[in-house]
Amino acid sequence: MTAELDGARVVVTGGGRGIGAALAVQLAAEGARVVVSDLDGDAASEVAARIGGLAVAGDAASEEGVRALVAAARAHLREIDLFCANAGIAFAGGPDAAEEQWARAWEVNVMAHVRAARELLPRWLERGSGHFLATVSAAGLLTSLGSAPYSVTKHASLAFAEWLSVTYRHRGIRVQAICPQGVRTDMLADAGRMGAALLEPGALEPEQVAEVTVEGLRDGRFLILPHPEVAEFYARRATRTERWLAGMNALQRELDATSSQ
Repeated sequence: MTAELDGARVVVTGGGRGIGAALAVQLAAEGARVVVSDLDGDAASEVAARIGGLAVAGDAASEEGVRALVAAARAHLREIDLFCANAGIAFAGGPDAAEEQWARAWEVNVMAHVRAARELLPRWLERGSGHFLATVSAAGLLTSLGSAPYSVTKHASLAFAEWLSVTYRHRGIRVQAICPQGVRTDMLADAGRMGAALLEPGALEPEQVAEVTVEGLRDGRFLILPHPEVAEFYARRATRTERWLAGMNALQRELDATSSQ
């Protein structure tokens, strides 16, 4: 199944900057009518003004925030054809990361998707069509050294997207997942020394990710990989697991040595 973007009614969460802003601009250029959602209302308004869209400020992770966003978008567009669950958050650390950081990562990276689907699915299933696009990350296919909360919740967001796809595709629901590696956004800038060492060399601009995403929307593939090499890494992880784990651990040890210098 492929997407018809000209005239599509779209919501983009986390749309005030980064991948979300680039995606909103690209989709509008394709003829879509776009609602831009962001915690930062000013950022959302700036993007919406550029593309002739509607800005909705609020928390797209909370139950109340998701419900209000979907209601506002439906009031403006009459219906939602494509929902881009793009908002995401990352915290460094492992089990030692603060409890509230683990909880917030779960809320934004996973439950925001669950709550959006809960609001969207009844009407989508009734009409026999709907399109859910999850911004996941290569971390959801592989792992993210230095950030257990991000890695674990991105695996969960991918698992939820897979579940939606296998459960509802025969009823007209399209589900896709964007899984980039490094992207030059605020999240990369805040990733610290380890994140920069891992991701900066091959990092893409948000606009490049948006372009690949639109191509993926057109051809209907479930996994949209702005960094094509991630497909090979994913295959290695599945078929040569011990070797892959050893290689990742070697990289971790190299980063540990560098950070201690």
